[in-house]
Amino acid sequence: MDLIARMVAFCMTILAGLSHSVTYVAPSQVIAASPESVSMVFGGDMMFDRTVRQVMEIKSDDFIFSCIDDVLHNDDITVANLEGPITEHASISVGSLPGDGSNFTFTFATSTAMLLARHHITVVNLGNNHVVNFGTSGVRSTISLLREAGVDYFGDPIAHRVTTYAMHGVNIALIAYNEFDSGGASNAASTTRADILYQKAAGYMPIVYAHWGVEYATTSPSYVRERAHSFVDAGAMLVIGSHPHVVEDHELYRGIPIYYSLGNFIFDQYWNDAVRNGLLVSVLLNRRGVASVREIPIQLEHDRRTCMKK
Repeated sequence: MDLIARMVAFCMTILAGLSHSVTYVAPSQVIAASPESVSMVFGGDMMFDRTVRQVMEIKSDDFIFSCIDDVLHNDDITVANLEGPITEHASISVGSLPGDGSNFTFTFATSTAMLLARHHITVVNLGNNHVVNFGTSGVRSTISLLREAGVDYFGDPIAHRVTTYAMHGVNIALIAYNEFDSGGASNAASTTRADILYQKAAGYMPIVYAHWGVEYATTSPSYVRERAHSFVDAGAMLVIGSHPHVVEDHELYRGIPIYYSLGNFIFDQYWNDAVRNGLLVSVLLNRRGVASVREIPIQLEHDRRTCMKK
């Protein structure tokens, strides 16, 4: 029976790969959308405190997006990880030194929500280890300001784990997985799998945005790969990862693209090329799943702008 089970699993994997054929497009090409497709861009970690905040106060908020802006306005939906809360609290990380606790306690200015809206960051993931830096009140402030700005969100540690879209005949569900959830990684994974099954049964294409892994490790650990595979096995049609602050490996598993980490999107880390180089992933989806993927390499400049890599 074990041999038969393995043969069945192998055949299912082959069939899945055939039914979800993905085309990889060159970075210089633009993915052509059809009337029944949705174009999405996924980015990694965004942090608007510390020296990023200081530069925004001097040169204007819009400066940091000024040389990546065109890329962000070419798609229907842009998704990235908001690595901290938006509150009225004064920053405690500005002027701090690496290694002390204040250096990793983030809050973003209340103008950040409108900044995201102006630059077509249409939806943000809140399922990460920094969104609760200012407690539940910080989360509620973040949600209130995002709503006022018209920026959608998911991964809210209080209630709102999933957000859905019905666009151009394609139904999409963005589902958060947060390894650092207060209930533990195992419980969070079970909840994520349940969300995938529920959304798929409801007629939505499940896409998982995960916050997981080991910081600064350029190869994903085996436990993360196993978790990603379990999400695909449950029905996820795309898995995107963040948190390591470097770009990690990616793969097709059962024909489904998995990007284990997109690295930094907006951040002030510069000590080597790994943390300076990030990745945007432009995806075209139709009713069958992911039709094409285009990888867009980006680079964090020392002036705190994020630009396409030259």
